[in-house]
Amino acid sequence: MTTRLVYRRAGTGAAPGTVPPELRPAPVRAAKRWSGRSRKDFLVFLAMALPNLALIATFTYWPLINNIYYSTLDWTLGSASATVVGLQNYVTFFASEDASKVLGTTAVFTVVTVGGSMVLGLLVALALNSNVRGTTFARSAVFAPYVLSGVGVGLVWLFIFDPGYGVLAWILRGLGQQSPQWINDPQLSLAMVIIVYVWKNLGYCAVVYLAGLQSLPRDVMEAAALDGANSIRRFFNISVPLLSPTTFFLLITTMLSSLQAFDLIRIMTPLGNGTSTLIYEAYLQAFGAYNRAGYSAAISVTLFAILLVITVLQLRFVERKVHYS
Repeated sequence: MTTRLVYRRAGTGAAPGTVPPELRPAPVRAAKRWSGRSRKDFLVFLAMALPNLALIATFTYWPLINNIYYSTLDWTLGSASATVVGLQNYVTFFASEDASKVLGTTAVFTVVTVGGSMVLGLLVALALNSNVRGTTFARSAVFAPYVLSGVGVGLVWLFIFDPGYGVLAWILRGLGQQSPQWINDPQLSLAMVIIVYVWKNLGYCAVVYLAGLQSLPRDVMEAAALDGANSIRRFFNISVPLLSPTTFFLLITTMLSSLQAFDLIRIMTPLGNGTSTLIYEAYLQAFGAYNRAGYSAAISVTLFAILLVITVLQLRFVERKVHYS
Protein backbone atom coordinates (compact mmCIF):
# COMPACT_ATOMS: atom_id res chain seq x y z
CA MET A 1 0.00 0.00 0.00
CA THR A 2 1.42 3.37 -1.07
CA THR A 3 0.89 6.64 0.76
CA ARG A 4 0.46 9.86 -1.25
CA LEU A 5 1.84 12.97 0.42
CA VAL A 6 0.17 16.26 -0.47
CA TYR A 7 1.93 19.45 0.60
CA ARG A 8 -0.14 22.53 1.30
CA ARG A 9 1.15 25.89 2.38
CA ALA A 10 -0.19 26.86 5.73
CA GLY A 11 -2.78 29.60 5.79
CA THR A 12 -3.47 29.58 2.06
CA GLY A 13 -6.52 27.39 2.09
CA ALA A 14 -5.54 25.94 -1.24
CA ALA A 15 -6.98 22.59 -2.14
CA PRO A 16 -4.66 19.63 -2.28
CA GLY A 17 -2.91 19.18 -5.62
CA THR A 18 -3.26 22.84 -6.68
CA VAL A 19 -0.54 25.41 -7.22
CA PRO A 20 -0.81 28.61 -5.22
CA PRO A 21 -1.35 31.77 -7.28
CA GLU A 22 1.92 33.35 -6.22
CA LEU A 23 3.82 30.29 -7.47
CA ARG A 24 2.11 30.10 -10.86
CA PRO A 25 4.03 31.40 -13.91
CA ALA A 26 3.00 34.77 -15.19
CA PRO A 27 0.65 34.52 -18.21
CA VAL A 28 2.27 35.23 -21.54
CA ARG A 29 0.64 38.19 -23.20
CA ALA A 30 -0.56 37.57 -26.74
CA ALA A 31 1.47 39.41 -29.36
CA LYS A 32 -0.33 42.24 -30.99
CA ARG A 33 -1.66 41.18 -34.37
CA TRP A 34 -1.06 44.54 -35.96
CA SER A 35 2.32 45.60 -34.71
CA GLY A 36 4.29 48.20 -36.63
CA ARG A 37 6.38 45.57 -38.42
CA SER A 38 3.37 43.47 -39.39
CA ARG A 39 1.55 46.52 -40.73
CA LYS A 40 4.59 47.50 -42.76
CA ASP A 41 4.95 43.99 -44.21
CA PHE A 42 1.27 43.95 -45.11
CA LEU A 43 1.54 47.29 -46.89
CA VAL A 44 4.56 46.05 -48.84
CA PHE A 45 2.59 42.95 -49.80
CA LEU A 46 -0.31 45.07 -51.04
CA ALA A 47 2.04 47.32 -53.01
CA MET A 48 3.54 44.30 -54.74
CA ALA A 49 0.42 42.20 -55.22
CA LEU A 50 -2.32 44.72 -56.00
CA PRO A 51 -1.00 45.76 -59.46
CA ASN A 52 -0.77 42.10 -60.53
CA LEU A 53 -4.14 41.25 -59.04
CA ALA A 54 -5.69 44.27 -60.74
CA LEU A 55 -4.25 43.24 -64.12
CA ILE A 56 -5.41 39.64 -63.69
CA ALA A 57 -8.88 40.75 -62.65
CA THR A 58 -9.12 43.24 -65.53
CA PHE A 59 -7.77 41.10 -68.36
CA THR A 60 -8.67 37.56 -67.22
CA TYR A 61 -11.57 37.28 -64.81
CA TRP A 62 -13.64 40.21 -66.01
CA PRO A 63 -13.54 39.09 -69.69
CA LEU A 64 -14.35 35.55 -68.53
CA ILE A 65 -17.42 36.74 -66.63
CA ASN A 66 -18.50 38.88 -69.58
CA ASN A 67 -18.02 35.97 -71.97
CA ILE A 68 -20.22 33.74 -69.83
CA TYR A 69 -22.87 36.45 -69.92
CA TYR A 70 -22.56 36.89 -73.68
CA SER A 71 -23.06 33.14 -74.14
CA THR A 72 -26.63 33.59 -72.87
CA LEU A 73 -27.44 36.16 -75.57
CA ASP A 74 -28.63 35.93 -79.13
CA TRP A 75 -26.32 38.65 -80.33
CA THR A 76 -24.96 39.45 -83.77
CA LEU A 77 -21.53 41.01 -83.65
CA GLY A 78 -21.82 44.75 -84.16
CA SER A 79 -25.50 44.90 -83.34
CA ALA A 80 -26.66 47.40 -80.72
CA SER A 81 -29.31 45.03 -79.32
CA ALA A 82 -29.29 41.47 -78.04
CA THR A 83 -31.88 39.00 -76.80
CA VAL A 84 -31.42 36.88 -73.69
CA VAL A 85 -31.87 33.21 -74.63
CA GLY A 86 -30.39 31.50 -71.58
CA LEU A 87 -28.73 28.17 -72.44
CA GLN A 88 -30.13 28.02 -75.95
CA ASN A 89 -26.73 28.64 -77.56
CA TYR A 90 -25.29 25.61 -75.75
CA VAL A 91 -28.25 23.46 -76.75
CA THR A 92 -27.90 24.58 -80.37
CA PHE A 93 -24.20 23.80 -80.44
CA PHE A 94 -24.36 20.33 -78.90
CA ALA A 95 -27.44 19.41 -80.95
CA SER A 96 -25.80 20.39 -84.24
CA GLU A 97 -23.83 18.06 -86.51
CA ASP A 98 -20.82 20.34 -86.26
CA ALA A 99 -20.43 19.67 -82.53
CA SER A 100 -19.24 16.07 -82.99
CA LYS A 101 -16.87 17.09 -85.78
CA VAL A 102 -15.40 19.99 -83.83
CA LEU A 103 -15.01 18.00 -80.62
CA GLY A 104 -13.54 15.04 -82.52
CA THR A 105 -11.08 17.26 -84.37
CA THR A 106 -10.09 18.91 -81.10
CA ALA A 107 -9.53 15.54 -79.42
CA VAL A 108 -7.46 14.14 -82.31
CA PHE A 109 -5.38 17.28 -82.62
CA THR A 110 -4.71 17.46 -78.87
CA VAL A 111 -3.87 13.79 -78.33
CA VAL A 112 -1.56 13.50 -81.34
CA THR A 113 0.25 16.79 -80.80
CA VAL A 114 0.74 16.23 -77.07
CA GLY A 115 1.83 12.62 -77.47
CA GLY A 116 4.03 13.34 -80.47
CA SER A 117 5.73 16.34 -78.89
CA MET A 118 6.46 14.53 -75.63
CA VAL A 119 7.66 11.23 -77.11
CA LEU A 120 9.82 12.84 -79.79
CA GLY A 121 11.00 15.46 -77.30
CA LEU A 122 12.19 12.73 -74.93
CA LEU A 123 14.03 10.94 -77.73
CA VAL A 124 15.70 14.18 -78.83
CA ALA A 125 16.62 14.95 -75.22
CA LEU A 126 18.30 11.55 -74.92
CA ALA A 127 20.32 12.30 -78.04
CA LEU A 128 21.29 15.75 -76.77
CA ASN A 129 22.26 14.46 -73.33
CA SER A 130 25.79 13.60 -74.36
CA ASN A 131 29.19 15.19 -74.15
CA VAL A 132 30.09 15.29 -77.82
CA ARG A 133 31.00 18.22 -79.98
CA GLY A 134 28.16 20.23 -81.43
CA THR A 135 25.56 19.50 -78.75
CA THR A 136 25.28 23.18 -77.80
CA PHE A 137 24.49 24.16 -81.37
CA ALA A 138 22.08 21.23 -81.71
CA ARG A 139 20.23 22.24 -78.57
CA SER A 140 19.85 25.80 -79.83
CA ALA A 141 18.69 24.59 -83.25
CA VAL A 142 16.09 22.26 -81.73
CA PHE A 143 14.68 24.93 -79.42
CA ALA A 144 14.66 27.75 -82.02
CA PRO A 145 11.32 26.86 -83.72
CA TYR A 146 9.50 27.13 -80.40
CA VAL A 147 10.34 30.83 -80.02
CA LEU A 148 9.57 31.69 -83.63
CA SER A 149 6.32 33.39 -84.60
CA GLY A 150 3.54 30.95 -85.35
CA VAL A 151 2.46 33.09 -88.30
CA GLY A 152 5.93 32.98 -89.84
CA VAL A 153 6.25 29.24 -89.26
CA GLY A 154 2.82 28.64 -90.79
CA LEU A 155 3.66 30.65 -93.93
CA VAL A 156 6.96 28.82 -94.47
CA TRP A 157 5.41 25.38 -94.05
CA LEU A 158 2.45 26.37 -96.20
CA PHE A 159 4.90 26.98 -99.01
CA ILE A 160 6.51 23.58 -98.36
CA PHE A 161 3.18 21.71 -98.43
CA ASP A 162 1.66 23.59 -101.37
CA PRO A 163 0.63 20.89 -103.91
CA GLY A 164 1.35 23.14 -106.89
CA TYR A 165 4.64 24.92 -106.35
CA GLY A 166 5.74 23.74 -102.89
CA VAL A 167 9.11 22.24 -102.07
CA LEU A 168 7.57 18.90 -101.15
CA ALA A 169 5.64 18.78 -104.43
CA TRP A 170 8.87 19.53 -106.35
CA ILE A 171 10.67 16.66 -104.59
CA LEU A 172 7.81 14.25 -105.24
CA ARG A 173 7.65 15.21 -108.91
CA GLY A 174 11.34 14.49 -109.17
CA LEU A 175 10.59 11.00 -107.85
CA GLY A 176 7.73 10.55 -110.32
CA GLN A 177 4.99 10.98 -107.70
CA GLN A 178 2.10 13.39 -107.39
CA SER A 179 1.85 15.65 -104.38
CA PRO A 180 -1.10 15.00 -102.06
CA GLN A 181 -3.72 17.74 -101.79
CA TRP A 182 -2.66 18.80 -98.31
CA ILE A 183 -4.78 21.94 -98.24
CA ASN A 184 -7.93 20.74 -100.01
CA ASP A 185 -8.31 17.32 -98.34
CA PRO A 186 -9.78 17.72 -94.81
CA GLN A 187 -7.93 14.70 -93.39
CA LEU A 188 -4.61 15.70 -94.96
CA SER A 189 -4.99 19.31 -93.86
CA LEU A 190 -5.39 18.17 -90.26
CA ALA A 191 -2.33 15.95 -90.61
CA MET A 192 -0.41 18.87 -92.12
CA VAL A 193 -1.21 21.18 -89.21
CA ILE A 194 -0.37 18.45 -86.68
CA ILE A 195 3.05 17.86 -88.28
CA VAL A 196 3.90 21.55 -88.19
CA TYR A 197 2.64 22.00 -84.63
CA VAL A 198 4.68 19.03 -83.35
CA TRP A 199 7.76 20.31 -85.17
CA LYS A 200 7.35 23.76 -83.64
CA ASN A 201 6.83 22.58 -80.06
CA LEU A 202 9.26 19.68 -80.14
CA GLY A 203 12.12 21.83 -78.88
CA TYR A 204 10.22 22.90 -75.77
CA CYS A 205 9.63 19.32 -74.66
CA ALA A 206 13.20 18.36 -75.56
CA VAL A 207 14.75 21.15 -73.49
CA VAL A 208 12.56 20.43 -70.46
CA TYR A 209 13.28 16.70 -70.67
CA LEU A 210 16.98 17.44 -71.10
CA ALA A 211 16.96 19.42 -67.85
CA GLY A 212 15.23 16.49 -66.17
CA LEU A 213 17.75 13.98 -67.50
CA GLN A 214 20.68 16.06 -66.32
CA SER A 215 19.22 16.24 -62.81
CA LEU A 216 18.92 12.46 -62.39
CA PRO A 217 21.13 11.06 -59.60
CA ARG A 218 24.24 9.55 -61.14
CA ASP A 219 24.90 7.23 -58.22
CA VAL A 220 21.62 5.41 -58.83
CA MET A 221 22.40 4.96 -62.52
CA GLU A 222 25.93 3.75 -61.75
CA ALA A 223 24.63 1.31 -59.15
CA ALA A 224 22.15 -0.12 -61.65
CA ALA A 225 24.92 -0.48 -64.23
CA LEU A 226 27.08 -2.34 -61.71
CA ASP A 227 24.15 -4.68 -61.02
CA GLY A 228 24.12 -5.64 -64.69
CA ALA A 229 21.20 -3.52 -65.98
CA ASN A 230 21.68 -2.49 -69.59
CA SER A 231 20.88 0.96 -70.93
CA ILE A 232 17.34 0.01 -71.99
CA ARG A 233 16.45 -1.38 -68.56
CA ARG A 234 18.00 1.62 -66.83
CA PHE A 235 15.95 3.92 -69.02
CA PHE A 236 12.54 2.28 -68.47
CA ASN A 237 13.02 1.16 -64.85
CA ILE A 238 14.94 4.15 -63.45
CA SER A 239 14.96 7.16 -65.77
CA VAL A 240 11.28 7.12 -66.75
CA PRO A 241 9.96 6.86 -63.14
CA LEU A 242 12.37 9.56 -61.95
CA LEU A 243 11.26 11.79 -64.84
CA SER A 244 7.60 11.56 -63.82
CA PRO A 245 7.51 15.13 -62.35
CA THR A 246 8.89 16.46 -65.64
CA THR A 247 6.41 14.36 -67.62
CA PHE A 248 3.53 15.56 -65.45
CA PHE A 249 4.54 19.19 -65.94
CA LEU A 250 4.83 18.76 -69.72
CA LEU A 251 1.53 16.89 -69.90
CA ILE A 252 -0.35 19.81 -68.34
CA THR A 253 1.41 22.61 -70.22
CA THR A 254 1.38 20.96 -73.66
CA MET A 255 -2.24 19.86 -73.37
CA LEU A 256 -3.41 23.34 -72.41
CA SER A 257 -1.33 24.82 -75.22
CA SER A 258 -2.68 22.37 -77.82
CA LEU A 259 -6.29 23.00 -76.85
CA GLN A 260 -5.68 26.72 -77.40
CA ALA A 261 -3.65 26.43 -80.63
CA PHE A 262 -4.83 29.06 -83.07
CA ASP A 263 -2.15 30.83 -85.12
CA LEU A 264 -0.95 27.85 -87.17
CA ILE A 265 -4.52 26.74 -87.91
CA ARG A 266 -5.52 30.24 -88.93
CA ILE A 267 -2.58 30.72 -91.29
CA MET A 268 -2.43 27.25 -92.88
CA THR A 269 -6.18 26.55 -93.14
CA PRO A 270 -8.07 29.90 -93.14
CA LEU A 271 -11.44 28.26 -93.83
CA GLY A 272 -10.99 25.54 -91.20
CA ASN A 273 -11.25 22.74 -93.75
CA GLY A 274 -11.03 19.73 -91.44
CA THR A 275 -9.07 21.65 -88.79
CA SER A 276 -11.85 23.42 -86.90
CA THR A 277 -10.97 22.90 -83.26
CA LEU A 278 -13.07 24.47 -80.53
CA ILE A 279 -11.10 27.68 -80.36
CA TYR A 280 -10.99 28.07 -84.13
CA GLU A 281 -14.69 27.29 -84.48
CA ALA A 282 -15.40 30.04 -81.95
CA TYR A 283 -13.32 32.42 -84.08
CA LEU A 284 -15.12 31.45 -87.28
CA GLN A 285 -18.56 31.86 -85.71
CA ALA A 286 -17.77 35.32 -84.34
CA PHE A 287 -15.52 36.84 -86.99
CA GLY A 288 -16.30 34.72 -90.04
CA ALA A 289 -19.37 34.89 -92.22
CA TYR A 290 -21.84 34.30 -89.36
CA ASN A 291 -21.05 37.09 -86.84
CA ARG A 292 -22.78 35.04 -84.13
CA ALA A 293 -21.11 36.51 -81.08
CA GLY A 294 -23.36 34.84 -78.52
CA TYR A 295 -23.00 31.43 -80.12
CA SER A 296 -19.24 31.90 -80.33
CA ALA A 297 -19.13 32.82 -76.64
CA ALA A 298 -20.94 29.58 -75.79
CA ILE A 299 -18.28 27.59 -77.65
CA SER A 300 -15.58 29.50 -75.80
CA VAL A 301 -17.17 28.74 -72.43
CA THR A 302 -17.34 25.08 -73.44
CA LEU A 303 -13.61 25.14 -74.16
CA PHE A 304 -12.96 26.80 -70.80
CA ALA A 305 -14.97 24.12 -69.01
CA ILE A 306 -13.01 21.37 -70.78
CA LEU A 307 -9.70 23.00 -69.86
CA LEU A 308 -10.82 23.32 -66.24
CA VAL A 309 -11.97 19.70 -66.00
CA ILE A 310 -8.81 18.33 -67.61
CA THR A 311 -6.58 20.35 -65.30
CA VAL A 312 -8.48 19.29 -62.18
CA LEU A 313 -8.42 15.62 -63.22
CA GLN A 314 -4.70 15.75 -63.91
CA LEU A 315 -3.97 17.37 -60.56
CA ARG A 316 -6.32 14.96 -58.78
CA PHE A 317 -5.44 11.60 -60.32
CA VAL A 318 -2.37 11.78 -62.56
CA GLU A 319 -0.25 13.45 -59.88
CA ARG A 320 -0.66 10.37 -57.66
CA LYS A 321 1.71 8.46 -59.94
CA VAL A 322 4.40 11.15 -59.81
CA HIS A 323 7.57 10.25 -57.91
CA TYR A 324 8.99 13.38 -56.32
CA SER A 325 11.63 11.60 -54.26
